[in-house]
Amino acid sequence: MIIDCHAHVSAPKAYWAYKAGLVSHRGSHGRGMLRISDADIVAAWNAREMAPTGHLDHMAACGIDMQCISPRPFQMMHSEKPARIVHYWTEVTNEIIHRSCQLMPDRFVPVAGLPQAAGDPIEDTLPELERCVGELGFKGCILNPDPYENGSAKAPPLGDRYWYPLYEKLCELDVVAHIHATGSREPEREPYTLHFINEETTAVYGLVNSTVLDDFPDIRILVSHGGGAIPFQLGRFDSASARREGERFRDRMRRLYYDTVLYTPEALELLIKVVGVDHVLYGAECPGVGSAVNPDTGLTFDNIVPYIKSFDWLSDEEKGRILEHNARRLFKL
Repeated sequence: MIIDCHAHVSAPKAYWAYKAGLVSHRGSHGRGMLRISDADIVAAWNAREMAPTGHLDHMAACGIDMQCISPRPFQMMHSEKPARIVHYWTEVTNEIIHRSCQLMPDRFVPVAGLPQAAGDPIEDTLPELERCVGELGFKGCILNPDPYENGSAKAPPLGDRYWYPLYEKLCELDVVAHIHATGSREPEREPYTLHFINEETTAVYGLVNSTVLDDFPDIRILVSHGGGAIPFQLGRFDSASARREGERFRDRMRRLYYDTVLYTPEALELLIKVVGVDHVLYGAECPGVGSAVNPDTGLTFDNIVPYIKSFDWLSDEEKGRILEHNARRLFKL
């Protein structure tokens, strides 16, 4: 079996219209109702959108049996005001994910969004996390290191005490935090797809150079997009750590986990060799930004299973860990 640890929800058009309404009236009409049938949800998973085929057919084309599905990050609008519309939207999104997983339990594993309204205490997100895990059976959540979405204010680094109530709750509930940034308010200079990489780089740096991993030794953190730039610039950070006493950067970063949402074999090879087989989870964000057809291969960019299977420096057992067993272990599937 192949498990994609990094995928996002496909939903009916009424869901997106609901978001437009929230942004338009800024919550003055209350939460409102989103009426979507089970048939509408299934149809959305079969509708062609980003890939050459619908979501389910694209999974099949890329050889994926199961996905961990979460909100579409760039749609989470954490920087919008007032904060209540962030909460309304997150709650509705999590309900769509939950219903999708109930309808197709052999295909999907639920990963929650957090209502991280920019500037608000992180404690405000905990009731929704508790609801999703305790009542709905979610296996983790998306953690956005920048709720301001590349705006004028800056969020504290992930080593800051601001985040500790969330870390405590993650350990209490025994679920995974999947680090993934959301939108960008400066698209001309830093579109959201670049903002993702920059924030994940900053997130790894902040966690590794803080006491979080020592204060929460049981915390399970997965980093999107191969850890951003960190594996490629490791020498800079490891050199700095070698000047100090204690554990080196290269060893501390291996306490985290990284997905394979990298669309070239060279990048995949470097990631696996830098962080080790046991800390790499197959992820393709399928369908997503990589679902365009690669002219060099005739396959979509996110069809990366052939790359991993072709690495003759990995044993079949190691390939199995990356493609399936590491996800089972991390998410306790």
